[in-house]
Amino acid sequence: MQWEQLTSTDLGRAARETGVCILAAGVLERHSEHLTLGTDYLNAHAIACLAAEREPAVVFPPFYFGQIYEARCFPGAVTLRPQLLLELFLGVFDEIARNGFHKIVLYNGHGGNNHLFPFLAQCTLWEEKPYALYLPAWGSSPERAARRQAILETEHHGHACECETSMTMANYPELVHMDRVPDEPALPLERARDLRGAFAGIRWYSDYPEHYAGDARAATREKGLALRDIAVEELAEAIAAIKADAVVPTLNREFFARERAQRRSGNGA
Repeated sequence: MQWEQLTSTDLGRAARETGVCILAAGVLERHSEHLTLGTDYLNAHAIACLAAEREPAVVFPPFYFGQIYEARCFPGAVTLRPQLLLELFLGVFDEIARNGFHKIVLYNGHGGNNHLFPFLAQCTLWEEKPYALYLPAWGSSPERAARRQAILETEHHGHACECETSMTMANYPELVHMDRVPDEPALPLERARDLRGAFAGIRWYSDYPEHYAGDARAATREKGLALRDIAVEELAEAIAAIKADAVVPTLNREFFARERAQRRSGNGA
């Protein structure tokens, strides 16, 4: 069920019946020359909608804000200042909960969010909320990882590569321009190799200054359909587990009860 396609009454009913809302988040950014700016959020939303058909849940409207500062040097990137981005996510979570959903699944369609989203999960421990936030992981099963690898021909992946291009061909074939795929694969330049594993914000750009990582020449729609089915299967399974979960809400209540007791004790009550 897609939030924007439901009536007000139907959304209220869906919130009561499923209790789960999926926010599939990507960004607007360059994807080499052959994929569109919206690739991440479009694919993530498509997977979420298909998974919600298998395991009923409501999917929030397409969401294209996230951490993408490393693409600001290219036309089409849309970024928000860090404080506003954080407030935006937390405000949207509050609104989802106000509409009756007590479990929110934050589904990540963009690698640049890999540091932001766990922090958002930790933010739920700052102030008690009427919802629990869950971050399902891509490739969480070794068996599924092996199935994915068996589909692919190339070794290096990361951005606008064989797998992402194939997935987009499955979801939005009209948005893929295979005639614009670079003639050579994009391997990491390792310009920051002397950091010896230390992280810096410029790290991604240091390796992939053209915002292309991998080799899209081997991409096909058939591979994309197979990859998509694995992703949908994985997310639907996660939704079912999240629906059944009583541990996180219980631990949240326990945690904040102790936090309130500590505050009272600290105030001399």
